[in-house]
Amino acid sequence: MRDIRYVYLNSGKASSGQNENTRRKRVKEIAGQELNWNLLRTFFVIAEERSITGAAVRLGLSQPSVSNALQKLETQLECQLVFRDSRSFELTLRGEKVFQECKEIFLSTERIHSLVRDATDEEQGELNYQVISHLNSSLLDELFRLYHQRYPSVMFRGTVRNSQEILENILKGSVAIGICLLPKPVVNLPSIRLFREEFKVFCGAEHAYFGRSSISLRDLRREPFISFSCATDISGLEPMTDLRNRARIGQRTTGESTNFEEVRRMIVAGLGIGILPCPAVKDDVANGVLWPIEIADEAIGADVYLIHAPEKELKSSERKFVELVRELKGLYPDLE
Repeated sequence: MRDIRYVYLNSGKASSGQNENTRRKRVKEIAGQELNWNLLRTFFVIAEERSITGAAVRLGLSQPSVSNALQKLETQLECQLVFRDSRSFELTLRGEKVFQECKEIFLSTERIHSLVRDATDEEQGELNYQVISHLNSSLLDELFRLYHQRYPSVMFRGTVRNSQEILENILKGSVAIGICLLPKPVVNLPSIRLFREEFKVFCGAEHAYFGRSSISLRDLRREPFISFSCATDISGLEPMTDLRNRARIGQRTTGESTNFEEVRRMIVAGLGIGILPCPAVKDDVANGVLWPIEIADEAIGADVYLIHAPEKELKSSERKFVELVRELKGLYPDLE
């Protein structure tokens, strides 16, 4: 912040009655003094109100006290700051310069006070969450960006798990926040639907179905499948489970893993066909490594949910995260 003395030292030449040596001496004296903050504040309000009386009302002081403060500041700066009489009020040229400097000072002060007030409410600690892998979403990107902007001192700790593990961990209390795939909301567990993620059946470049536009379910039922491990359980949450139950495909599993990259690797290698999230493999499709098999009359998808522990069990940082999810869903219902 610039020192207010800058105004005095640079606001003009000395009056004609002062010789150069006298002026330099007085400049050194002024430079060695501390300007009274209260006097500057009083002048700033006077200049904003364009009135001694208005400034007195705003500051809760008597009119003589405000006038006296102005005179003291003018004496200390050795210049007139205000032209005033019973009918008019106007800042002098130097008064206008001092006012502009004061405006910068006090606006900066207000910003500092605002930062301090915000800091008293600033959230700290950690936000622990579990999330499924390779989840692409502009909603989640905006959620994390905005949360960090509001609570920059909170440490994010994210762990990748499959949907079944996330659900089990929240139910047993080892984590409070999870983002996973669900066929429907969980009974007695708070769930917020975030968006729908598109899945497709994919095959590798060496597979007989590579390049074909549409395959019937009847043809796919004979094909070996690569599956996520959690999807082979009867309670599995992945879209594979729902598709297997409805369409009876994926009955013969030739490979499985809990890890996305390993499932993808087996499909690319030609061990079988399998279900993958479309956004996560768009580059593989563009590069001719994977091929999306369009199943006639069958749309494959899964809803992504935020699930969390009961409100009373959430830490403050976790509660604010859930509140922000609801806020964003309300403001941008179509954002996915």
